[in-house]
Amino acid sequence: MLNKFLKDSMALAVGKPAEEITDLLDAPKYVNEFIIAKKLNLTVNQIRNILYKASDYGLVSSIRKKDKRKGWYTYFWKIEILKCLEFLRNEYLKKLEQLEHQAKSRETKRFYFCDRCNIELNEENALLHNFTCNECGSIFVLKDNVKAIKEMRKNFEKLKKDLSLIDEEINKELEKTQKKRSRERIKEEKKKAINKKRISKQKKSASKKIKIKKQKKTKPKSKKILRKKLVKKKAGKKSKNKRKKKKSK
Repeated sequence: MLNKFLKDSMALAVGKPAEEITDLLDAPKYVNEFIIAKKLNLTVNQIRNILYKASDYGLVSSIRKKDKRKGWYTYFWKIEILKCLEFLRNEYLKKLEQLEHQAKSRETKRFYFCDRCNIELNEENALLHNFTCNECGSIFVLKDNVKAIKEMRKNFEKLKKDLSLIDEEINKELEKTQKKRSRERIKEEKKKAINKKRISKQKKSASKKIKIKKQKKTKPKSKKILRKKLVKKKAGKKSKNKRKKKKSK
């Protein structure tokens, strides 16, 4: 049903040629416009004209990539499922309003038609033409509104069923987008957590380096240096004692 609804929305917006493109665009990734043109045996410009019209309604989206060698841009296209369903829903709602209005009009007014030319007029317009067809000169016949009303009610109920199915598909797509967003949010949160850990590790390593530097600066002197100092002190004391002895003599 989803594929049918997508085709219907594209056909309503752009025309019948857009139906064939729908199958190619209904993919998880963006599709190269040259591939679409090749598969449908159309020129790239013809494909672009169709897709540009569809993009005016928001039914398709595109990204472009520059060819490094040739220098021109290539467009990649994708169908927007939710937008298509919402567009079709709005169109069906308009049709329902029109059918409701027409059915009420049939219930309260009389209509006349020409059997040959299949031209239909309300009573006021038929009276202006003296109940005679301008095309063939035949006399207008009173239209049986009961049949017309039944047909309208039938179409009305069919549209209502289709609307309920469209609403189901819209809800499915909304659930998909919510799940996708939640997955993306979880990924972002994981990335943030990993970055926080990395930053905290960097800070710890930096603080360790600073501590090591400080420790090196305030590091106690080695035993060799201490021995040398002791030797110097002893030598200094001995020299002092010798001087004192000399003075006393």
